[in-house]
Amino acid sequence: MIKFEKLHKSYPIGKKDFLHVLKGIDLHIKEGEFVSIMGSSGSGKSTLLNIVGLLDHHDEGNYFLNGQKIQKLNESKAAVLRNKFLGFVFQSFNLISYKTALENVALPLYYQGVKRKERQKIALEYLEKVGLKDWASHHPNELSGGQKQRVAIARALVAKPKVILADEPTGALDSVTSDSVMNLLKEINKEGMTVFVITHEEEIAAQTQRIVRLKDGIIISDELTKNK
Repeated sequence: MIKFEKLHKSYPIGKKDFLHVLKGIDLHIKEGEFVSIMGSSGSGKSTLLNIVGLLDHHDEGNYFLNGQKIQKLNESKAAVLRNKFLGFVFQSFNLISYKTALENVALPLYYQGVKRKERQKIALEYLEKVGLKDWASHHPNELSGGQKQRVAIARALVAKPKVILADEPTGALDSVTSDSVMNLLKEINKEGMTVFVITHEEEIAAQTQRIVRLKDGIIISDELTKNK
């Protein structure tokens, strides 16, 4: 599903210098895997996520998404692939404050051209899936952190992507709420979806099936957990 071969990424610093962030990453994540990427700040994990999510491009090496080789895409082509294959969950939830939970979840369907009545019906089904059907008419400021993250997960799922990319999905949550969010991601994974989690929390990574550790832009370990 996701494959990197000798992937490199650098960013310019000033006029002449470059910061080499990813240094020849080789990584293969198969369809249906539940993988966590760990590393301290500056290890390259966020850059890796941005490249997987087609939010940034690599400099050297190869990236394959669902068997398709990804090369420097313009934004319109990248958007088409994101809408087709990827769902995003962020630490900060990224919900639109003036829209209800239902409207937030329905948003990806709007961009897919689904008619209003149909997208509201589908969005309500996904809110029910995450246990928030009764909160459909509430705005984000009326929801707890855990509820906001569940809305964000429903929004990520509604377009039926093949991969969920979760960037520190429990970073703003307490431990009990974090466990409920991870349980939801496990359920999604059991249904066959590939789940790719960026985290710095050992207890969160331990709940995934595979832990890939980055340090200074290099994979230093790649191990299966007891959850496999």
